[in-house]
Amino acid sequence: MLNFELYNPTNLVFGKGQIEKLGELVPKGAKILLAYGGGSIFKNGIHEQVMNNLKGHEVVEFSGIEANPHFETLMKAVAVVKEQKIDFILAVGGGSVIDGVKFISAAVNFEGNPIDILQKRILIKENAVPFGTVLTLPATGSEMNSGAVVTIESTKEKLAFGGSAMFPQFSICDPTVIESLPKRQLQNGVVDAYTHVMEQYLTYPHEGYLQDRIAEGILQTLIEVGPKVVENPKDYALASNFMWSCTMALNGLIQKGVPSDWATHMIGHELTAMYGIDHARTLAVIAPSLYKVMFETKKGKLAQYGKRIFHLEGTEDEIANEAINKTVEFFHKMGMDTKLSDYTKEYDDTADFIVNRFDERGWKGLGERQNITLDKVKAIVEMSY
Repeated sequence: MLNFELYNPTNLVFGKGQIEKLGELVPKGAKILLAYGGGSIFKNGIHEQVMNNLKGHEVVEFSGIEANPHFETLMKAVAVVKEQKIDFILAVGGGSVIDGVKFISAAVNFEGNPIDILQKRILIKENAVPFGTVLTLPATGSEMNSGAVVTIESTKEKLAFGGSAMFPQFSICDPTVIESLPKRQLQNGVVDAYTHVMEQYLTYPHEGYLQDRIAEGILQTLIEVGPKVVENPKDYALASNFMWSCTMALNGLIQKGVPSDWATHMIGHELTAMYGIDHARTLAVIAPSLYKVMFETKKGKLAQYGKRIFHLEGTEDEIANEAINKTVEFFHKMGMDTKLSDYTKEYDDTADFIVNRFDERGWKGLGERQNITLDKVKAIVEMSY
């Protein structure tokens, strides 16, 4: 195994009715910015629950954080935090709202232009405004990690950032919140979490035996409960296992001591920024093509994945190829289209645009071996058409 440090200070408060602990978790006397998205928390009663459990606190509300949070919107919230002298931020929403709050937290006391946090990938290790979360949509794992992704709308860039100060102080995760979610969001959540695991797992064979088994356990759980939870979100066993799998997929544990990839995400982010395609659906578009283009360097792990997850038999090449097919089948079962042409007809120059953008950023070698070069990126995107 590779050397690693494991640090995760987030207090995860999981289960039915745990929102009632909100008043105990928020610092006493704090002036709170309550941040959320488009207002679904009013329809499902979560806003009322939150406010009932924040009695005694002064609360300033900020709404309108987008499904892919915009830098421009978040900077308006930064201004509110400064003007209102906010002490604590509470994100009530899914991964996008939580990611947005992480940026707000980082930007308030940042010395310099906050856009640099994104464009220069500056690690935020101190001086962040403390924040917590009430998760309403399982998918990204942002409720228990220190990373985030924000879109700069003016330049159509979707960029990641993070740092040790970006862990939520607490996250309340009540699986019953998924009961009112649309099927599309549940489908997205399952595939997002699945691909998070694959980015950390599907690299090359190594000696991180336990990490592999934990990763495989999450994948198997998502395969088992994913299609069912979309149809039966009120089933608590399904909902709780789904939510916990999403958190475990990206809370930092399975990436420790092992190589990781993340090229699927980096390419997928560009498709979201360019075309507005749901994040999870860009992953379903890019991942299979990436596995095919990088087949020779990923073959060993693809074969392990095929044997352990899908119980495939045959030669290493046969198992590895069929494992890709089985992954696509699962994405289709989860309601995902897996070709870019399913989402847009204006894709002719997409590969060149992405390659040029990566070249300008100096991203010349991606993946666990930095061998996903710009020509490979072009081949992956073109195969995804």
